[in-house]
Amino acid sequence: MKKFIVSVGLAATGAAALQMRCVSQSSPLESPKEWNVSASLRGFYDDNYSTIPNKQGSYGVEVSPTLSASLPFTQTEFGAYYNYNLQWYQQRQEAGLNPYDQSHTFNLWVDHAFNERWQVKANNSFVVGQEPELLLAGAQGAPATPLRLNGDNIDNNGSVLVHADWTRLFSTEVTYGNNLSLYSQNASGSLTNLNAGVYSDTVTNSYAGTLNLDQNSLNLDLQWHVAPETTFTVGYQFILVNYIGDQIIAAYNRPSGLKPITFYSDSRDNLSHIVDLGLQHNFMPDLVGAVKAGIQYNETINNPLANTTALSPYVDMSLIYTYTPGCNAQIGFTEMRNATDIVSVGGNGSLTQDQQSSSLHASINHHFTPKFLTTVIGSWTASTYNGGGSNGETDNDYGLGLSANYAFTRYISGELDYNYDNLTSGIQGRSFDRNRVTLGLSVAY
Repeated sequence: MKKFIVSVGLAATGAAALQMRCVSQSSPLESPKEWNVSASLRGFYDDNYSTIPNKQGSYGVEVSPTLSASLPFTQTEFGAYYNYNLQWYQQRQEAGLNPYDQSHTFNLWVDHAFNERWQVKANNSFVVGQEPELLLAGAQGAPATPLRLNGDNIDNNGSVLVHADWTRLFSTEVTYGNNLSLYSQNASGSLTNLNAGVYSDTVTNSYAGTLNLDQNSLNLDLQWHVAPETTFTVGYQFILVNYIGDQIIAAYNRPSGLKPITFYSDSRDNLSHIVDLGLQHNFMPDLVGAVKAGIQYNETINNPLANTTALSPYVDMSLIYTYTPGCNAQIGFTEMRNATDIVSVGGNGSLTQDQQSSSLHASINHHFTPKFLTTVIGSWTASTYNGGGSNGETDNDYGLGLSANYAFTRYISGELDYNYDNLTSGIQGRSFDRNRVTLGLSVAY
């Protein structure tokens, strides 16, 4: 029987690393072995580990073991990946605070080719942690703000893709995706004096109240292979976002004689329809470009004051150039609506619903020698608030990552990383900048 080649599903942490962090080691999946074990020990300095305007810096130590396995069969491939990360902060211990942060990343995937024309790919990524590159870059429409979130925050992303080649020139892809986000920070504020028709207490928003969500999506792509190197697509996406925090997130005191309006987590529930046209083209064997552009129609569905509709642009484009084996440059741009942790009420009672974000990211991976790898990653995201007291205000998030990795032997390598984050916000007290330097040693088998 002919052996069908099945591709490995991409872990969500890979997408996070492309935008926010330098990855100085090769993926365990590149190894010819069916299983891989690695561990790293790093020392670091983080000058703003809380991502707040008034910096608080600390030296620290990081320990991170990883285990991965990939089992290829004739028509099926199974894979699993687990990473544990433990960070100790000196300043927090000296201040009598809990000095430890822990995160877990667990990915599973299965790819199966029924025959040469039908394939199915399923993957799931489960993350528990605090850092934004783990939590916020895993799902389409996830919050864009690079804030570090205290507590055991959970993000789970799963998808199933079915690919079918109906003819030599026409194929389809149907994808179902689910994103479940749960944050541990809960609200501490309340609302009182309801009988008097006035809210006297301040609502203290929490990440659980504003960002706990269950997002479901369905995507259909029609693909015409007009030439061996060119594919034209027509796509449709349906996205349903349900906020499940079940907390009071805002209030609006209406004119005298009218009952005040209370907004709960699900007041920001919304659905979107996205229609796009796309093109993927291999300009050369080592230069591949892809673009999707269309319109996103968004509708709020549970606002107690008034539901709204809006049209906005949708763009997803990328260009990858492999200029020599093991060396590549990438650039990408996305434009779409996404969730936000900021919630406010405008003078007319409008509620902050989400943000419209434009995101540009680029990276270069270069091997100076077979043992010496360097990586440069840059990103910029501009996110404008829709609705509420912050309507029209914009967050600009800038990121830069530099990494150098040297393989002393087949099993031992050293690395030096630098990461910079800067958030410039139109909302007072939200802006910050952050520098991180890491020096470490890794062992892999």
